[in-house]
Amino acid sequence: MNQPDAPNREGKRIRICLVEDDARLRAGIARWLQEEPGLEFVNSYPDTESALKSLAKDAPDVVLVDINLPGLSGIECVRQLKPQLIKTQFAMVTVYEDAEKIFQALAAGATGYLLKQTPRAELVAAIHELHRGDSPMSPNIARKVVQSFYQSQVSPAVAAQPKLSAREQQVLDGLVQGNLYKEIADALGMSMGTLHTHIRHIYEKLHVHSRAQAVAKVTRR
Repeated sequence: MNQPDAPNREGKRIRICLVEDDARLRAGIARWLQEEPGLEFVNSYPDTESALKSLAKDAPDVVLVDINLPGLSGIECVRQLKPQLIKTQFAMVTVYEDAEKIFQALAAGATGYLLKQTPRAELVAAIHELHRGDSPMSPNIARKVVQSFYQSQVSPAVAAQPKLSAREQQVLDGLVQGNLYKEIADALGMSMGTLHTHIRHIYEKLHVHSRAQAVAKVTRR
């Protein structure tokens, strides 16, 4: 509990807010995050309405949002807050694996989609990924996204952008296949730092800001 605050690679702690109606779960996640060096738990809200009134003043870097909130849904919460907080990353933390809800959340502006049973270490890692501009998703969720995109039966090799280097294309293929970042790095024999550099270049070349957008762009061509 008394660990010293550790800065992230930008030299400051990641500011986090939580929107969750379950008081017990809200307190549990808050406690987890308060104990993590490099993270600063700023505030929590029990519903969309209270978040809409005050959350923007907290200026968070990352917001974790439950989908099934009382009153306005978590998806609506993200849809209304994202235009006010352009640089803030939103992730849904939910029990739902429904493809329709996943895409509604992504369309509203969420860049991550995690299941509530996600272990503590994975949740913390996902927050760091969100802050870096990545799109963390629980493995089952990522595969559902990929399966839905592949309904068009388009091969990533055919859909690839000619600007990408051979290495970037290999990384992109791994993203499209729904592989975890570590799985991609291990398969290609590269460090996580090198992998994130390739991902950043891919996003720049495809003019996208997240994994979901990159996958959608190459598989819908």
